[in-house]
Amino acid sequence: QVQVVESGGGLVQAGGSLRLSCAASGSIDSRNAMGWYRQAPGKQRELVARIAKFGFTDYADIVKGRFTISRDNRKNTVYLQMNSLKPEDTAVYYCNVQVRSDDYWGQGTQVTVSS
Repeated sequence: QVQVVESGGGLVQAGGSLRLSCAASGSIDSRNAMGWYRQAPGKQRELVARIAKFGFTDYADIVKGRFTISRDNRKNTVYLQMNSLKPEDTAVYYCNVQVRSDDYWGQGTQVTVSS
């Protein structure tokens, strides 16, 4: 089993920054992909960024240049540094861990960007 716990959400003004953290525990290691998704009210959950083994990263076009994903393999923790936040970034952000064919999700953390 894998446990996933996010932290770091909150309320910020447009143009501000937030850093999300996601700690995973259980049967995982640096080979497992970890990532961040988000879901705004009335919308489908969408990929924000993910980081795979060897540190390969992938970003949604709408966050490229503003968000940075990173990982501490010793702690099985992934971070999402979000800069230049916009009101349209408002959503619940979920951490995802992939273990073979299984997906594990955290409970989500709310990010609200005021204009």
